[in-house]
Amino acid sequence: MNATEIRVEVDPALHLFVPAARRHGASALATDGVSTLGHVIESLGIPLTEVGALVVDGRPVPPGHIPGAAEQVVVRPVERPQRVPGAPLRFLLDVHLGTLARRLRLLGVDTAYESTDIGDPALAARSAAEKRVMLSRDRGLLRRRELWAGAFVYSTRPDDQLHDILDRFDPELRPWTRCTACNGLLREAAKEEVADQLEGGTRRTYDVFAQCAECGRAYWKGAHHDQLEAIVERALNRRGAVRH
Repeated sequence: MNATEIRVEVDPALHLFVPAARRHGASALATDGVSTLGHVIESLGIPLTEVGALVVDGRPVPPGHIPGAAEQVVVRPVERPQRVPGAPLRFLLDVHLGTLARRLRLLGVDTAYESTDIGDPALAARSAAEKRVMLSRDRGLLRRRELWAGAFVYSTRPDDQLHDILDRFDPELRPWTRCTACNGLLREAAKEEVADQLEGGTRRTYDVFAQCAECGRAYWKGAHHDQLEAIVERALNRRGAVRH
């Protein structure tokens, strides 16, 4: 089988996935003449979840394109905000993204989360079954073909992670409507309904409560509310700044 040489230029937004030698304009790459361009790009270390347009000799092509000799390939990142057609926008996060999951739920974004490592095949299967966008820092997981959709989480810092996901997907925000523990929807609750979850001081001090319709957990504006309020305000302010 004869090798086919192409030239590949990777957009700077995707440089973290490729070796340093491929971060400076177009570089030569030998292919086997039968593999798809999508497979070739993945072999460089770039998950296709992060790839927007693939441009060959100035024209867009699908990932199934078979590269020909001397073709000039430009790999571009996904456009933002990214649209995921076919289902309401909702997410699935792996075991390493618990803080991000809680913050997305705080903002009212439908966010499933696996608190234990159930393995890549099970995560991919759940993504497909529930039509959820898989969020992960695991490139191998994001390469699994059965995923409904996926996205790489670029930062290790929860503040940056949240900002990146909100910027990329622009989900509808409905703060204080979801349980941060289980993702269930919250409803107003009388003190008597949640009294068994309250310490004496809380019972005396607070009168306004919410309760998760799924797991029954009670919520009130306790000692950490200001910190949570700050997270919500930053997200809403950033949203307003982007839209204006």
